[in-house]
Amino acid sequence: MTNSPATENAICITLKLFAIYQETLGVPEKTLTLPAGTTVEEVLNQIIQENPTLTKWRELTRFGLNLQFVVADTTLSDGDELVLIPPVSGG
Repeated sequence: MTNSPATENAICITLKLFAIYQETLGVPEKTLTLPAGTTVEEVLNQIIQENPTLTKWRELTRFGLNLQFVVADTTLSDGDELVLIPPVSGG
């Protein structure tokens, strides 16, 4: 994953981060340039690879794509907004 503009074989997405993801990465959102055909799960895997403390959240995380819930094998498109949604508690 890089932070450069999209090229012919790449897409550019906005990754929105909440709760533990935002705390760990230190930012509320990132712009990512990814290979065309990248899935939601591949983005999560890359984030966890770069931040191994997030491993325990892998199976609990849900995904929002352009304001719709999606499954992990959903393919991303240029301009998408992906949200990683970990479980949160509150009252």
